[in-house]
Amino acid sequence: MISISGIGTVGTFGRGIRSLENALFRGWIKPNLVDVQGIDKPVPVYNVKKEDIKDKTLLSKMRRADKFSKMAVTAAFDAINDSKLSANIIDDSLGIILATGFGPHVTTFDFLDGYIDYGENAVSPTSFSHSVHNAAASYISTILGIRGPTQSITDFNLPFQNALLLAQTWLEQGRCKNILLGCVDVLGTQMEYVFSKKYVYADDGKIRPFGFSENPAMVPGEGSIFFMLTTDLESQKYCEISDVKFNNRLENNADVILLNTDGMSGSEAGYKDIFSLNHDPLLVGYSPVFGSMKINTAFHFAIGAMMLKNQCVYPCPVLDNPFNANICTTFKHKNIGNVSCLKFIKDQGFSELVLSQCHF
Repeated sequence: MISISGIGTVGTFGRGIRSLENALFRGWIKPNLVDVQGIDKPVPVYNVKKEDIKDKTLLSKMRRADKFSKMAVTAAFDAINDSKLSANIIDDSLGIILATGFGPHVTTFDFLDGYIDYGENAVSPTSFSHSVHNAAASYISTILGIRGPTQSITDFNLPFQNALLLAQTWLEQGRCKNILLGCVDVLGTQMEYVFSKKYVYADDGKIRPFGFSENPAMVPGEGSIFFMLTTDLESQKYCEISDVKFNNRLENNADVILLNTDGMSGSEAGYKDIFSLNHDPLLVGYSPVFGSMKINTAFHFAIGAMMLKNQCVYPCPVLDNPFNANICTTFKHKNIGNVSCLKFIKDQGFSELVLSQCHF
């Protein structure tokens, strides 16, 4: 059985798992407003604050690195420190898997701009080296001294789910004893413009996880989150990973379902299938806490792990509930055996990540 032994995270809410939990208690916070070319009014976004990725000791050798890599290294470092595993895990038996939706696109566009403006002989080699998707994983390996296998995965729909499948394979094959698995996505002006053409921005800055709309609204965010995964039962800290499933039809018996609804996967009407289940699970959705991202599931995955560890359910930050779903409106202690992180992709069906309580 694979377990979660540590979590590190950076988001609009701050740095660290405690910051994420505090944000869950605070609820919805108004996003920042930014101007986007071609749009006649400012649009809402959730940015990571510069001070949350200014660890001079940790990032002293990354002065020329971009925000994408700095967020990744910070979250990866915190996941190791949060882990119950001993310090000797940092060797060639510790693997790194990094997933992303759009990669370091800010740096990629900077490189392309330089190439257009100055030609191939004068374009910045620093921009080029940081524009590749594997740059962040390389920094994690170098800064933290990790010598195990490293893999980066890019996917527009299910980056975290695919990374988790790879992590399972590595651990089951014995290729690694432990894996540092994480996600990172950054928000740049170019993507803000692309989002304005493809998605609907929430005019009031609120993502509505339970609207189940054909055309849901989004508020783009950025951040990074890492997990220390292990098969060492004595190193369990949060929970066990029970299953990773991909189904056309929804089959679910979880006590709590975390809905990865954030307006970035097309129609969310498919989530109405929840009402056809033969039990009435408690529904939660926390996208309004950290924003819309292709790596949305990873943040819900962390919150599910926290729920199982603490045996509690955090209140939903936005309570609009037009279909009268069974949602959590207040903090409550609850006997939880398992939780499900549910993601619906139009024309693809459901992905479901099941987490279960640790049995110490």
